[in-house]
Amino acid sequence: MSWFEAFVLGLVQGLTEFLPISSSAHLRLTAAFAGWEDPGAAFTAITQIGTETAVLIYFREDITRIVRAWFRSLTDKSMRGDHDAQMGWLVIIGSLPIGVLGVTLKDQIEGPFRDLRLIATTLIVMGVILGVADRLAARDESGGKHRAARPRKTLRELGVRDGLIFGFCQALALIPGVSRSGATISGGLLMGYTRESAARYSFLLAIPAVLASGAYELKDAGEGHVSWGPLVFATLIAFFVGYAVIAWFMRFITTQSFMPFVYYRIALGIVLFILVGAGVLSPHAGESGH
Repeated sequence: MSWFEAFVLGLVQGLTEFLPISSSAHLRLTAAFAGWEDPGAAFTAITQIGTETAVLIYFREDITRIVRAWFRSLTDKSMRGDHDAQMGWLVIIGSLPIGVLGVTLKDQIEGPFRDLRLIATTLIVMGVILGVADRLAARDESGGKHRAARPRKTLRELGVRDGLIFGFCQALALIPGVSRSGATISGGLLMGYTRESAARYSFLLAIPAVLASGAYELKDAGEGHVSWGPLVFATLIAFFVGYAVIAWFMRFITTQSFMPFVYYRIALGIVLFILVGAGVLSPHAGESGH
């Protein structure tokens, strides 16, 4: 991998990790369109350490408060009813599905799941689901001519059942094209949570999974066509760009809907199907041996 490839892919990772459009799909597509070799699942997992570091810094006050309360609850029974202590447990519980499935489906994640036809399908299907979830949220928030606005849930109402559902939604992002934030936010909206609450828990829930995945893949870093220098460079680019995107996205969702991302996902999926169907792109473009 050249330094230029690392810069472009790090930029793509930072721009797309927190938006509901799938960073893994965009890394895969960027390489395919440019005629580069597929950076692979390991590259994605390691560069995500950069974007998750941005999450740690942006939400540092929330994270520090949650971690402190959680540790105190281990020895102080009176703390077990504290919201922050409970959030610590809910993040752990919600991380279990992706941890188990990530190890179980490792070979599929690195192989068949990267087929461009599957990516096109997940872009469209999850785009439709996000659109439906967003419309339901908008209806509840605005009410209508014959119905009053209905309050939506916040993270203070999050329990074990909903935490696990969030976790299984996050696990869907093991398939490129689904989007970690897109799946968890969609799940949250369908369960009745506000956009801001669904997005915030989505970001917090991603921290253990992404850092663990990145650390696991570090053992193979520097092998193949991706050397250490470009990998570290791409991760740094992803960090700085990702931080800016988080700040923008958290402001955006307080006043805007997710429909622009829905239209983008569906359009990209359709274009991808057309290009593969016309033979312009191979469904395995960029993969080793293709």
